[in-house]
Amino acid sequence: MATVVNPGASGARPGLGLIVLAIVLGAAGCHSIPPLDTKPLDTAGMSYDTIQQLKTFNITAPEVAELSTARQAGFSDASCIAALEIYRGRSQAFDAGDKIASLIRAQVGEDTILELARLNQLGLGAGDLEAMRLAGLSDAILLEVARHRSASQPVLAGASLANLKNVGVRESTLLELVRRGVPDSQAAAIIAFRRHGATDAQILGHFTSAPRNPG
Repeated sequence: MATVVNPGASGARPGLGLIVLAIVLGAAGCHSIPPLDTKPLDTAGMSYDTIQQLKTFNITAPEVAELSTARQAGFSDASCIAALEIYRGRSQAFDAGDKIASLIRAQVGEDTILELARLNQLGLGAGDLEAMRLAGLSDAILLEVARHRSASQPVLAGASLANLKNVGVRESTLLELVRRGVPDSQAAAIIAFRRHGATDAQILGHFTSAPRNPG
C-alpha cells in the first residue's frame, strides 16, 4: 500500500520556524536602544575627547543633561569627569548639575566644589552654601561648614555666619569658630557679645567649642 504524506506534517515545520525567528528578530530590532545623544555636551562646549571619555562611564541621558548644565556654567571638562568619577565611586547617578552651576555662578572655586562632592554635600544643603558665598564668606569657611555637616557635628549656620560678618567679626575668627564646632545655638550670644564691645580675641577666648553635657 502506498504511503500518504501529510503536507502539514513535520516537513513544513522548518519553514514555519524560520518565519517565527524572522518575526522575533524583527521585533527585537524595532525595540533596540537608540544611541545616546551627547549633542548637549558638545553644545555646552565640551571637547570631543572628554565626551568620549564620559561615554566609558556608561552615562545616561539624564546625566548628559546634568553635565551639560554644569559645563555650560563654566565647570571645566576635567572637573566634569572628576565629579562623575566621585559619584560613580558611591554608585550614584550624577544629579548635581544645577547645584554645581549655581555654585559656579556664585564664584565658588572648582576645587572647592569637587571637595563638596566628595563630602556628599551637593544636595539640599548646597543652596545654603551658595548663599554663604554670596554673603562674602570664603571657600574655606564653606568647606569647613560642609565637613561638620557631613560628620553630623555642630556648626554655625550660614545665616548666622553672615550676621557675624555683618557685625564686623573677621574672616579668620569666623573660620576658627566653625573649626571649633561652635553650635548655631550660640550665634545670638556671640553677636550680643560683639555688640557690647568684645574683640575678636575675646570672642575666641569665650566661645571655645560646643558645650559639653554635664557628667
